[in-house]
Amino acid sequence: MRQWCLRTGVLFTCLICSVIASTAAATEVIRYPAPAGERDLRDLYLVELLRLALDKTLASHGPYQMEPAAEPLSQSRALAELASGRALDVVWAMTSIEREQRARPVRIPLRKGLLGYRLLIIRTEDSDWFDSVISLDQLREVRAGQGHDWPDSDILIANGLHVLRASSYDSLFLMLEQGRFDYLPRGLTEIWAEIDQRPEMAITVAPALLLYYPTASYFFVAPDNTALAERLTQGLEAALKDGSFDRLFFEFPQHREALERTQAHGRRVLILENPLLPPQTPLHRPELWYRPETDTTARQPGR
Repeated sequence: MRQWCLRTGVLFTCLICSVIASTAAATEVIRYPAPAGERDLRDLYLVELLRLALDKTLASHGPYQMEPAAEPLSQSRALAELASGRALDVVWAMTSIEREQRARPVRIPLRKGLLGYRLLIIRTEDSDWFDSVISLDQLREVRAGQGHDWPDSDILIANGLHVLRASSYDSLFLMLEQGRFDYLPRGLTEIWAEIDQRPEMAITVAPALLLYYPTASYFFVAPDNTALAERLTQGLEAALKDGSFDRLFFEFPQHREALERTQAHGRRVLILENPLLPPQTPLHRPELWYRPETDTTARQPGR
């Protein structure tokens, strides 16, 4: 009898260990991009949106664990790492024809198209000149700064604007202040925090001016990672349907402040063409996009 009890106890213990191991193995680890530095707050919303999409699919796809990458990676390197699976499982980035050939996009715009709205960081001393700009021809007289692997660079160049590329994100602000180029186009959800974090620099946001080109920022996964692509698609669609996507988007503090400070409806909008925009972009789904310069609802702060 004692032997039977011992055997039963051992078997029970093994069964419990097996269940625990099975549960742990079923937890999907999702590795995402790390910030470029302590002052890089650009991706806080995207981390929360990724979490929301994964939460919406707990019942259908099981538990998950989110982990930032061990080190910051440039956009081009991050996209390259997706294929190998060594460092990342998901990347968020502006789409382009070339990028959609290298990685699998989840074609739901994460920022509802706001990434295509660009305010300009300029030297404070140049405010009066930029306040007088009413055409792209005037911007062609000066030079923009961009990250070396940002697709925005090719969009600006395609529209006849002059661009100087920099090797790192942080160096762009110093190069602007030193006069290496004259303006730095930044997304309206990014620019205000970037200015506020650098009070020691003689830089500001160009008054009354806003650039726009149609584009989208997506989650990208490895080309063969159909399971994660399906999970993220399902999760984002569910969040769109129940309204939690829009609640996060419009109530996220960085977005609320950015829309209020930008006052897009009062700015001159210069429209650029985007030759990099893939034909599969879901422009036919109005619920995926937001046009702040035409918004007359209460969602627009300052109205």
